[in-house]
Amino acid sequence: MDDEDDHSLFSALEPTSSHFLARLRGYFLTGLIIVGPVAITIYVVWWFINLVDGWVKPLIPNSYLPENFLPFNVPGVGLIFGIVGLMLIGALAANLFGRTIVSYGVILLDRMPVVRGVYRLLKQIFTTVFSKQGTSFKRVGLIEFPRRGLYVIVFVSGDPPGEIREKLGGDELMSVFMPNAPNPTTGFVMFMPAKDVILLDMAIDDGAKLVISAGLVAPKQSKLKQLAEEAKKMSASNEAIPPKDVPPTKEETAA
Repeated sequence: MDDEDDHSLFSALEPTSSHFLARLRGYFLTGLIIVGPVAITIYVVWWFINLVDGWVKPLIPNSYLPENFLPFNVPGVGLIFGIVGLMLIGALAANLFGRTIVSYGVILLDRMPVVRGVYRLLKQIFTTVFSKQGTSFKRVGLIEFPRRGLYVIVFVSGDPPGEIREKLGGDELMSVFMPNAPNPTTGFVMFMPAKDVILLDMAIDDGAKLVISAGLVAPKQSKLKQLAEEAKKMSASNEAIPPKDVPPTKEETAA
């Protein structure tokens, strides 16, 4: 009887203990969700500040460093001096004297065999990203890849260069970038017919989040489902359109 009583006692306590452990697990996951992003953000910001301080502080005279007047280290001094220095360089390059100095520096870099290629590439990237004309991605779209019925996110960058349009001809073309998940800095640049790109109303930031999170962080699922259904209908309608009559070739005419 004692063994039976002990067994019944453990059976009665088991649901309560499992429920208690489940609640503790829920509390832990909730705390992790709240603290995790904040801690990682603070770590990245702190790392960036220390990185810039390590680059800029050796260039600052010791008499201007606050450590000479305060008994503790002040982080972010190098970052502040770096931002002010960039503003001064930009103001200097805005006048004739500054543009002359910059042009001489560019000429010097263009004459260096290896450095000029790296400089031109980086200059083009920085000019494109930070341009005031807003030459970044314009829209988010869908294309069928790697086969029909499967769709991937692409970012529309605009029209292809003139030479590509002339060589390919035919339908209206569009330049798109297909990123790889979860690293959107790698991918494929494609020039494809505009009719094969399904433009979405999704914001660029939402599309980037969708790629980086490998589909875990997405906009409204109902909206995505609606867009996918519209894409299937459009693909089906394109297949139903009969091909246009192709004029006979010279060989066929001669025959």
